[in-house]
Amino acid sequence: MTEQDRSASLSTGKRVDSQAGVGGPAASTGTLSGSTKRSGNRRRTQNRKTRNGKRSGALYAALDLGTNNCRLLIARPTDNGIRVVDGFSRIVRLGEGVSSSGKLSQAAMDRTFDALAACKARLDAHDIKRKRLIATEACRAAGNAAAFLGKIESQLGLDLEVIDRKTEAELAVTGCADLVEPKATGAILFDIGGGSSELAWLDFRGGRPKSRGKMAAAIRSWQSLPVGVVSIAERFGGKDVTPELFEEMIAHVRAHLRHFRGREKLRAAMAEQSMHLVGTSGTVTTLAGLHLGLERYDRSKVDGLWMQGTHVIDTMRVLLSMSYDRRAGHGCIGRERADLVIPGCAIFEAIRREWPCERIRVADRGLREGMLISLMAEDRVWSRAGAQRRRRPKPEGGHHGL
Repeated sequence: MTEQDRSASLSTGKRVDSQAGVGGPAASTGTLSGSTKRSGNRRRTQNRKTRNGKRSGALYAALDLGTNNCRLLIARPTDNGIRVVDGFSRIVRLGEGVSSSGKLSQAAMDRTFDALAACKARLDAHDIKRKRLIATEACRAAGNAAAFLGKIESQLGLDLEVIDRKTEAELAVTGCADLVEPKATGAILFDIGGGSSELAWLDFRGGRPKSRGKMAAAIRSWQSLPVGVVSIAERFGGKDVTPELFEEMIAHVRAHLRHFRGREKLRAAMAEQSMHLVGTSGTVTTLAGLHLGLERYDRSKVDGLWMQGTHVIDTMRVLLSMSYDRRAGHGCIGRERADLVIPGCAIFEAIRREWPCERIRVADRGLREGMLISLMAEDRVWSRAGAQRRRRPKPEGGHHGL
């Protein structure tokens, strides 16, 4: 399943236009449009020029090879954030069976190689200034991951960096930071992955970082849980899930959450301060789509959406009442994720029960956006843009533009 070309502005500090009625302030303005079947030459021409013939901003790329998905984004900076010009997403289940065998299976590696080859073609079709390519939990855990990544580098020319869990948490925070309510004193950001799930406590009581790409400095405590949708599904099953089995999943996750540093202090802060949850993952966005009654998933309606605790509970009940075939046939879920969405809900519900909160912000963004924002911040693209605007001479006299 490939992701259509997106023309999307993702705010990285300043508010951009929001979708009417969706998400409230600072909601993402991402839209899905266009086609991925344009020729490479046409893409290169469009990358280098804008409509009036002037050179457009430099392109950056971010690839995230996870336990379940292989995803790529290619974007350029704008005054207010980033504009995505091309993307790719495919469920590869690279980590399938790793929790029991300790190795990547041949079938999983073949699927992933094909997806990475498609990403390579997209990267080659664009004039990329800088890129970052990462791999996460499946490649951290599998004993044969190094050999597989060596094959990827030698045959495709893609040098993937296996990042540690702390870096993964920091990138998720960077990618989703502008969805934290401006007046909030803090937030819990969680990213439910295939093989692990990252959790970060953002504490703004000493001030909120102002620089783009520096939101990770507000992390007071974080944890990488050794559980994800794939590993939970392999341990408990994901097709036929009874309420009793669902509760067993939740208890399993909560046993890991007890090791969160500052657990009780965070619980007190959630009760006393203006805080909320920010959730990024296919699980959370799927719940949002179901809550909205969407027949087909629509990112522009989901990213930035606020949900109440009662909305989450009611939607989870609906999911639990669905048969596997009904989940597989739903436009917001699909067969590839039908056995994973309830295990993901168990992780989500474990976090909610550990730190009760009635307000949840839904994020259809994460590691890739975090990488893009970090690369652009390192290149000071927004600082230069601001300086150029300050140096631009003002019109003298007359009625320019009338």
